[in-house]
Amino acid sequence: MQAWRVHENGEPSEVMRLEETEPPTPGDGQVLLKVRAAGINFPDALLCRGQYQVRPPLPFTPGVEICGETGDGRRVIANPALPYGGFAEYAVADAAALLPAPDALDDAEAAALHIGYQTGWFGLHRRARLEAGETLLVHAAAGGVGSAAVQLGKAAGARVIGVVGGAEKAAVARELGCDVVVDRRGEDVVAAVKEATGGRGADVVYDPVGGEAYAQSAKAVAFEGRIVVVGFASGAVPSPALNHALVKNYAILGLHWGLYTTKNPELVRHCHERLTELAARGAIKPLVSERVPLDGAAAAVQRVADGVTTGRIAVVPAPVNGAAA
Repeated sequence: MQAWRVHENGEPSEVMRLEETEPPTPGDGQVLLKVRAAGINFPDALLCRGQYQVRPPLPFTPGVEICGETGDGRRVIANPALPYGGFAEYAVADAAALLPAPDALDDAEAAALHIGYQTGWFGLHRRARLEAGETLLVHAAAGGVGSAAVQLGKAAGARVIGVVGGAEKAAVARELGCDVVVDRRGEDVVAAVKEATGGRGADVVYDPVGGEAYAQSAKAVAFEGRIVVVGFASGAVPSPALNHALVKNYAILGLHWGLYTTKNPELVRHCHERLTELAARGAIKPLVSERVPLDGAAAAVQRVADGVTTGRIAVVPAPVNGAAA
């Protein structure tokens, strides 16, 4: 089979190599999956760089979420078990963690439903307890993680303010349903949020960016607001001023979705059921901005790493032995 493998850490476009290799052999409790589509996530770039919290042994295949097919023909969503990730024709995953792919979504959309939407659901509902009528501020609203939060916020009845970088991403955020779009390249984010909320600020802030975005969040959050820290795509990990959180009376909430897969996997299944229901009625639909063949994966991961993409890019391998992909 063909698989992208990383033999040394570095930038994705430099260290990912497309190679011929044997299909992986599943271990105890694992299953071999034919990859129908693999979503590209920012953690894939961090894995290549050796900067992710998980560091698989070299060489490894990146690709942390897929829509795959089991040997008996079931269409499923899975997180591949590294080092045998999803940017390949076949991957392995824990059999007990497989989730049925929603009928309402195609393969690429189903692959993109998992990490971003699970993270959004847990962040907004489990951690921040977002309520209908509240104002939700989403940083990087046109990206893979942010776009999921925008759709989930709208589905929950929130008023959504999206922060983006550039006119193209602003247009995407509007199409996603943002009630207010703020272009950080030409606007003062804090002032724009305050103006849009009558000076009150946002009840919930969803931040996958960190750095300057977090500093803006702390200034734009409302009384009794909640800032959900999801990641640090900017590369800068902020150091919150806890005296500011005390004086202004807001909460800082961390979210590491992966912990739920081991600490409380039943919640992951419950979330998937809710997401499947939302997809069935059209309330959410992953924004797949591009579908690339397997040989285009390295360049696509690099574009995600560089922050120039919108929504989610999906890698769609060619059919294996003539089978439908």
